[in-house]
Amino acid sequence: MNDSPIITWLKGFIPAPAAMGPRDRLRAAIGIFCGIAATALVSTLAVGGIANAPLLIAPMGASAILLFAVPASPLAQPWPVIGGHMVAALVGVTVAHLVGTPLLAAPLAVALSFAVMTIFRCVHPPSGAIALIAVLGGPKITQMGYSFALVPVLLNSVLLTASALIYNNLTGRSFPHVAHPPAQPISPALSLTPQDIDLVLTQYGETLDISREDLDGLYQSLVARAETTNKSH
Repeated sequence: MNDSPIITWLKGFIPAPAAMGPRDRLRAAIGIFCGIAATALVSTLAVGGIANAPLLIAPMGASAILLFAVPASPLAQPWPVIGGHMVAALVGVTVAHLVGTPLLAAPLAVALSFAVMTIFRCVHPPSGAIALIAVLGGPKITQMGYSFALVPVLLNSVLLTASALIYNNLTGRSFPHVAHPPAQPISPALSLTPQDIDLVLTQYGETLDISREDLDGLYQSLVARAETTNKSH
């Protein structure tokens, strides 16, 4: 018996089982700790501060989860992290200077930041918080002007990305991410061209957080598994 449309809709709120085992969770958690700690410490020392008041902005917490927990995500690569944060900071500061009403400036800064990030191919979700800080951060942020984009935004972003670069590669995760080649080749008749994959992704109607190369690799691995299973029966 098929579920009603309402039941099907409600089931959409139930999260799928995490595709991350205990070892990967521990690896990611340690990486997040090390990345945030290193970024806070080095950023603070770089400006002559003290560890009791670390020079660290909140959006780096969200970036750290992406960088260390899902380093294969297109949204978690070095350019989206650094470029996305810089774009959001520059757009946010500009909007804060031009629009005097925070209630209008806040959504405008986030929306324009996203639009510019898509142009420069550096979409990074935590960057939306950077734009909000630039608008709603108070007099201290306003007085910093465009220097806010350099310190702490660029400084934090570079240090956190460098931490992810070191840690992910030391723990067996390619970063910047490179798609894994399929374990075994499939029949040329079943292979897809990049144009085929792009067309299917376009027709799907929603943006998926996976690269074309990873999608192709998963497809080939699944087809190869199906061929092997069929031969064994």
